[in-house]
Amino acid sequence: MAQEQAEQQQHPIGIYLAIWGLLFVLSVFSYLVDYAGFEGFLRWFLITLFMILKAALIVAVFMHMAWERLAIMAAVLVPPGVLLVMTLLMALEANYTLFTRLVFFLN
Repeated sequence: MAQEQAEQQQHPIGIYLAIWGLLFVLSVFSYLVDYAGFEGFLRWFLITLFMILKAALIVAVFMHMAWERLAIMAAVLVPPGVLLVMTLLMALEANYTLFTRLVFFLN
């Protein structure tokens, strides 16, 4: 009986309204990055940061993963971690390629 009640439990509407408000604020900040005229790395870093924060909020609250720690870690932390490792590997490979080109083309 207690398990049925736990499965049917709904979260207060205030949580959802607060998350919608945060999503709206993060979207405004994302648009302000363009409006303020940021350029280069800072612009793309801020846009990506706001995008990741919005995605994390959506996954955590609307997919009910905030209440399951292993699920949120697997869904939110593992994919970006894998992307960072792949980016690191590409950067290392790019340095090796540049070094090889410099050695063989300049001789």
